Amino acid sequence: MSFTLIKHHLGIIIIPNYRITQIFTNSVILPLILASAYGYTIYQAILLEEPVLDIFRLYLNLDSLYTVFSIESFLLVFWLHFVALNLFLGSWLSRDALKYDMPRGIAFIPLILIYLAGPVGLVLYWIVRVIYAKKLKFHD
Repeated sequence: MSFTLIKHHLGIIIIPNYRITQIFTNSVILPLILASAYGYTIYQAILLEEPVLDIFRLYLNLDSLYTVFSIESFLLVFWLHFVALNLFLGSWLSRDALKYDMPRGIAFIPLILIYLAGPVGLVLYWIVRVIYAKKLKFHD
């Protein structure tokens, strides 16, 4: 799955206008695959009688987070969650950069940062977008 995420981001960076990149960027194929894996992992956790409702304990404190992530199925669920959000942000950035006719080089660094550090890349892209598009919009 990590390899798929890397290929997706490389496709967005290198060949954003190619049909295959557009299919994976704008379709529901990858989200459906991730949702299926997510649902199957939760289903397996229920079958293994793991304490599924304990997953909400992760919001209590850092020790609870360690406890929840020590259960492999919960760790996998959160990793799939991370991958899905990462794909969504990368796809959105790609479509938005094309919408504003930004050169790929401008969107390159924020896209890499989204892959590595999510919110940092998103904020950097927003700053670049404001400068490049010369308009400030919070609701677009």
